[in-house]
Amino acid sequence: MSIGKIDLIDIESIALNLNKLELNDSNKNQINNSFSFLKNFSSDKIIYGINTGFGPMAQFKIDDDKLKQLQYNLIRSHSSGLGKPIDDESVRAVLVSRINNFLQGNSGISYGVIEQLTTFLNHEIYPEIYEHGGVGASGDLVQLAHLALNLIGEGYVRYKGVRRPTADVLKELRIEPLEIQLRDGLGLINGTSCMTGIGAVNLIYAYRLLNWGIISSSIINEIVEAYDDSFSEGLNKVKHHPGQMYVAKAMRDLLIDSKLIKKREELFLDNDVLQQVKFKKKIQEYYSIRCVPQILGPVKETLDVARNIVENEMNSTNDNPIISIEDQNVYHGGNFHGDYISLEMDKVKLVVTKMTMLAERQLNFLLNNNLNDQFPAFLNKGVLGLNFGIQGMQFTATSTTAESQMLSNSMYVHSIPNNNDNQDIVSMGTNSAIITKKVIDNGFQVMAIHMIAVCQAIDILTQEQKDRLSPKTIEVYTKIRKVMPIIKEDIAQFENIRNIIELLTNTTTQL
Repeated sequence: MSIGKIDLIDIESIALNLNKLELNDSNKNQINNSFSFLKNFSSDKIIYGINTGFGPMAQFKIDDDKLKQLQYNLIRSHSSGLGKPIDDESVRAVLVSRINNFLQGNSGISYGVIEQLTTFLNHEIYPEIYEHGGVGASGDLVQLAHLALNLIGEGYVRYKGVRRPTADVLKELRIEPLEIQLRDGLGLINGTSCMTGIGAVNLIYAYRLLNWGIISSSIINEIVEAYDDSFSEGLNKVKHHPGQMYVAKAMRDLLIDSKLIKKREELFLDNDVLQQVKFKKKIQEYYSIRCVPQILGPVKETLDVARNIVENEMNSTNDNPIISIEDQNVYHGGNFHGDYISLEMDKVKLVVTKMTMLAERQLNFLLNNNLNDQFPAFLNKGVLGLNFGIQGMQFTATSTTAESQMLSNSMYVHSIPNNNDNQDIVSMGTNSAIITKKVIDNGFQVMAIHMIAVCQAIDILTQEQKDRLSPKTIEVYTKIRKVMPIIKEDIAQFENIRNIIELLTNTTTQL
């Protein structure tokens, strides 16, 4: 597919589903025009990053015979990342984001940069980009330096699942290292493509997790035979939040054919209930069951806002300086500053943590027989006391939820001045995006345990109750049971949990 303007669907197609990216003549002409203009414009002027030092050393002019070496020095000196390499999907998203940023035609880089980035992407050569390094102010300097280092044939890449020297892989594939021109070095490392690429992948999975949050919450309402008005149109339309109304409608759609969900009108007309001093069935469910639209609604709206901002960033020019052929000028400023992404990733990890907390509370409800007054303790289908049901899994869910609560502290407000105070206020955007990925991974772990419990609860229902379940609930149940059997005897479950995590993360459409 060709790009120039992209969205999350394109990132999913290219970064997750491994579709190829194609360049066209229009792309090439736009890049070449920008490069030619900058080359001519800078021939008799002082332009940052072309004939000056960088950052606080921009006050130093560089001799003409050293301009190309300057660009290589910049890439090599900033390749100082540490920590774990980011995953392959995120690397692909970073490549797509960087290519698309350059295709806006405002960076003045050479077309060879675009070609090399596309070659790496389409050959599935994944630059080794480390989690730690960028402060997100002059963009993702350290992370993108490692990307640039690979393009010039140095450093390490992952190719066919193996870490190898970049030079060896390029030689094997007969790909020439990129020859840096003019300001290619600065253009490559001076932008927000790393935090943006990771952020885009985060959003794809956060939406999938939200989908499972709605599914699990709907099924819990069903198996406890809750009343229908908590997710009814009548209740939710009077609180004017589109996210809340979206979640409530999604729940109604999932439960439309359920015979277990109770109509509130039935309670109003039940004479036996009217005679009771203490009601046998709860008139209203616990908040984790009754308030799902109000809890998950803000999650949906937050993800939608973040999606808009991430897509805007992917379709922006976010380096420095900016080349304008239209104005016949070069503008210096701070489009590399990552505050937009940093703030949105902070917000995303907050709402994902809240989703995780909701799943953990619903799990606790199902496992605690004193709360649900319906199922055996820990959904135990064995011998109480001798067997343990899902007791052991709850510890993992609780522990993981607690970690996400701690990780939800803001990176956006944790600026630390550096670079001789040239970068005196920074975004920490890549840190925020990477921590958000961890929180999303945690969310899927807790959701997997929760869905195991939901299916175990369905197995404990009477046959008459099972026959009254929504067809969509049966579809979800069947999907889970194809991967993991009912828990009766006590066996190690860690592999089964991993299998369910894989199922949940790879489910791309709403059931």
